[in-house]
Amino acid sequence: MSERPAGAARPALPREPRLDALRGLAIAAVLVLHFTLAFGLARSPLGAWLGRPLLAVLTLRGNYGVTLFFAISGFLITDHVLRRDGALQRLDWRRFAVERASRLLPLLALALLCVLVPGLLGWPFFAGDTHAPPMTAGRWAIALLSVLGFWHNQLMQDWGYFHYILNVYWSLSVEEAFYLGFAVLCLALGRGERVMLVAVALVLLGPLYRAVHPDDEIRYLYAYPACFDAIAWGVLAAWVAHRHPVSPRRAAGARVLGLVGIAAAWSVDFGAHPAWSFSALAAATALWLWALAGSRPCHPRWARLLAPWAWLGRHSYELYLFHIIVLALLRQVWSRQTLPDAGRLPLLVAYLALSAAVAWAVARGVGDPARRAWRRRWGRGEGPAGDRATIANP
Repeated sequence: MSERPAGAARPALPREPRLDALRGLAIAAVLVLHFTLAFGLARSPLGAWLGRPLLAVLTLRGNYGVTLFFAISGFLITDHVLRRDGALQRLDWRRFAVERASRLLPLLALALLCVLVPGLLGWPFFAGDTHAPPMTAGRWAIALLSVLGFWHNQLMQDWGYFHYILNVYWSLSVEEAFYLGFAVLCLALGRGERVMLVAVALVLLGPLYRAVHPDDEIRYLYAYPACFDAIAWGVLAAWVAHRHPVSPRRAAGARVLGLVGIAAAWSVDFGAHPAWSFSALAAATALWLWALAGSRPCHPRWARLLAPWAWLGRHSYELYLFHIIVLALLRQVWSRQTLPDAGRLPLLVAYLALSAAVAWAVARGVGDPARRAWRRRWGRGEGPAGDRATIANP
């Protein structure tokens, strides 16, 4: 299947619960990792039930959750452009920018305000890390601008881990920097094949960059070259899905193979070659996404079973922004040293429930209305109908 002629954009697919569920797994991994780092779970009943090796696989793989997010995001953005505009080089820059800004900026501004006010009041975990220089007015301004300008991961390479909450937003810088470059490449290179050559180059660059920086955690995990390869895998998966769609019969087997690959990359110890673990996970996710694009619609029974995970996936951005604020508030009351072992699992459940409630509230009260208003004001006539969530609309 070649790129479609001008004006022949394909209709968007209905929302895919299996895709949302994978995003739900990804954000859950991030939430559980941050709780584990804050309070620990090894001495909780969960640690006794699962044992330390399995507990580590289930609670300390948050960075793999981010890799899943990157691959899924790359797939969705590319699929969305191909379906809506018909070809990458016909990307509607204004609509693309309005959609990204209306989705990201209102909630991001709210989250930063929720960090800044307690931070200026000197609340622990909101005011900056104790081992870092004090958050003066100048440092606050630079830190907030780095988040809003999507270069926070670069700032961390100079400042290190300097703020408990803001440093979590590094991945937003990676993702949005990639999409800015993606849009420019789509318009500048003239053909989708050339964009894919850049994607292949990024896929090759990622593990090589990580291999060169094994002892520099911030560059190894958070630098642009260390992360762009996962997004590029998703871009390639969407491109191949449009050019070489898989039949539903073969898609079922490919989905299983992709899930096996995801589970293996998630759980296997890569030993002396950890730089390739992220590549393996992103490649397996790309295979699963390619297969999903050619699959039959999700059976209603499976959709019901996946509903809780799919809900998390639909609210993944809100959870990403606000879970760390909830966790910082909990840390005003408890610490790893003062929290009883028997209280760790109940507090984990309460933290997840509170984060979900906050995510729902900010989505309904701020995110959704602001997005509709932005798109009516700045878009090309998109109203509420343009906000319908689909597999092709991240």
